[in-house]
Amino acid sequence: MSWNLKGSYVETCSCELMCPCNLSFDHGATYDYCRATLAFNIKEGDIEGTDISGRKLVVIFDAPKVMTDGNWKLGVYVDDGADDDQFDKLIKVFSGQLGGPMGALAPLVGEIRGAERASIEIGDDGLTHTVKVGDSIDFEVKDIVPFGVETGQPVRFNGMFHPVGNDLTMAEAQRSRINAFGISYEGKTGLSKSDVSWSA
Repeated sequence: MSWNLKGSYVETCSCELMCPCNLSFDHGATYDYCRATLAFNIKEGDIEGTDISGRKLVVIFDAPKVMTDGNWKLGVYVDDGADDDQFDKLIKVFSGQLGGPMGALAPLVGEIRGAERASIEIGDDGLTHTVKVGDSIDFEVKDIVPFGVETGQPVRFNGMFHPVGNDLTMAEAQRSRINAFGISYEGKTGLSKSDVSWSA
């Protein structure tokens, strides 16, 4: 079992700015739950010999206030251009069946609500990142440039535990309308990262 994927990533969640879960999974969320949508734009890579270049995938989950308490509810969308082999292998990776960073989180998942094909659009325009999945998911986050930073470089967290990587850009939701797999919310915060890689 081996896989290696490279691409970009963007997420929005239900917490206020900043999400305590990004500091540590055992910190409580802003509210009595953590609902998040994670979008992966895979530019190149393979899973057990299957080319996955150009595929997009979006994961939505609902977790307790303290994420390490487990019993997450999870749903997955794979872009409708994926063939059956790509679809099956992407689901195996992102459900944690093939190890890697997603495998480390698999014991926290209590229920998989479903996996479906859908039209997925992911856009990156400078500091602004957008995700649209059919009529179920529509969000936009904007990377946060701290007051007084003349270079225009957004703020980043380094050294965090996150399935995508330990160095992510902090962003704020401009809009979030999420209603998928029985999970709905309007998000407040977000993360983004271009040029990331995941493997097992």
